[in-house]
Amino acid sequence: MSLEPKKQVLFCDFDGTITENDNIVAIIKHFDPQGWQQLVQDTIDQRISVQEGVGSLFRLLPASMKDEVVRYAIGNAVIRDGFRELLDYCRDQDIEFFVTSGGIDFFVYPLLEPFGIPHDHIYCNGADFGGERIEILWPHRCDGDCPNGSCGMCKTAVIRRFPADRYERILIGDSVTDFEGARLADLVFSRAHLTAKCRELGLPHLEFSTFHDVVRGLEERQQAKKERNVR
Repeated sequence: MSLEPKKQVLFCDFDGTITENDNIVAIIKHFDPQGWQQLVQDTIDQRISVQEGVGSLFRLLPASMKDEVVRYAIGNAVIRDGFRELLDYCRDQDIEFFVTSGGIDFFVYPLLEPFGIPHDHIYCNGADFGGERIEILWPHRCDGDCPNGSCGMCKTAVIRRFPADRYERILIGDSVTDFEGARLADLVFSRAHLTAKCRELGLPHLEFSTFHDVVRGLEERQQAKKERNVR
């Protein structure tokens, strides 16, 4: 009796992946509060956690700048080419698609709104503009199995909800927030810092520039499976 084939599930980063640029860095760089460069570098180099880094960056900005910050974040972002085609492919192939983002709700939700992704398939952080400084909220914290414990938005906690014996787990990403998730994935579509990390760890990965590359990679993987089953 043949085993039931694993169902594919896809976890996609937002900043620098769905969007061309890293929106958090772009926001902070634009408003240029003192000390932001070192915080960004310390986060990328993993000297401080993502949660500490992102929280500290936004704490540099007064909450009174909410309208300016939101307007800039939404107006500055560019969606990477082929994203709608990837979503169409996932729907056609019955692949569950989740956005797993270290980004913030005030720009993640508006930018994804035109694509019809259900809100319960979008994981991201929140923001509180009610105090003197912008405070980042963390509704999707690490579970007991996370090796870091301070991811902010814990991507591995989301991935672990889909057991490896039942799901083929595919990750798309670009940077430090994707490093731990890449260790759990059956396949990684990578760019930038994530490509370097996958090479360092010997993880299976395919580099991409646009989401057309991702669709092509998924199609080729599916075709290879069919050919193996014929033999």
